[in-house]
Amino acid sequence: MTSGSVTAIIVTFDSAHALPECLGALQADGVPALVVDNASTDETVAIAEGQGATVIRNARNEGYGRANNIGARAADTEFVLIANPDCVVDPGAVPALVDAARRYPDAALFAPQIVEPSGRVFYQPRSLLATSLTNPGGKLVLPEGEACAPFFSGACFLIRRDVFLKLGGFDQNIFLFYEDDDLCRRIADSGAALIYVPQALVRHGRGRSSGEKPGRIFASRWHQAWSRAYVSRKYGLPNPAPGMFAINALKAAGARLTFRRKLIERYGGSAAGALAFLKGEKALERERVP
Repeated sequence: MTSGSVTAIIVTFDSAHALPECLGALQADGVPALVVDNASTDETVAIAEGQGATVIRNARNEGYGRANNIGARAADTEFVLIANPDCVVDPGAVPALVDAARRYPDAALFAPQIVEPSGRVFYQPRSLLATSLTNPGGKLVLPEGEACAPFFSGACFLIRRDVFLKLGGFDQNIFLFYEDDDLCRRIADSGAALIYVPQALVRHGRGRSSGEKPGRIFASRWHQAWSRAYVSRKYGLPNPAPGMFAINALKAAGARLTFRRKLIERYGGSAAGALAFLKGEKALERERVP
């Protein structure tokens, strides 16, 4: 049973193209949705309200983690399901996650089996922040059943709301990227388990959460580079920023010769994000978030 025990939190930013299927699947599984909109300029809010979701409208783009924190504080259920707007839960997926939570009271986070459009199962039980199962060169072997792991994707997971709030939610200093790595590390450090629940299936569009616009790739890569350097410093790991800047600056210079905008944005954004971290700039300052 999920009725009354789970609220799905969907953070949106120009997500009108993906939202109808996401909300429709949640509704079919009996899960109320709370959409936290990061100042979308398309029809996202109208679609969310039209499909019966509760909507919180942020005056500006607060970033992924901060917006989820807003949603978690507004929810009043035992569990929250964090899900990207390009995620579609299969029938019975959320009840399966809740069932696992009932059977593993010492665990805090429950991750579904995430299937990408290609049919590939996204399972990456490692992270630069994981202290176990790092296996950097090992072959990926999917667990045959439920299993513990130190890291799961932030695209979709169920978590006990009281634990999430007690831990402070996602790190408020991160605008985008590596907030899931950081949260998983803090859960593990607290002594709680993270459980893989493969019978709960979720289809993930991967990268379809926001519509494509010029400059969006640059901004995304900027934050990815900055956030990697930030969490590395937070946990006492070697600073990757100098290397990221040097490599991506060279690649960006080469990409300019190809006149391929996406390639230029990709490498240019990574170099700029790494350089910003080295200069002591903050991710929230870039987005004018106080």
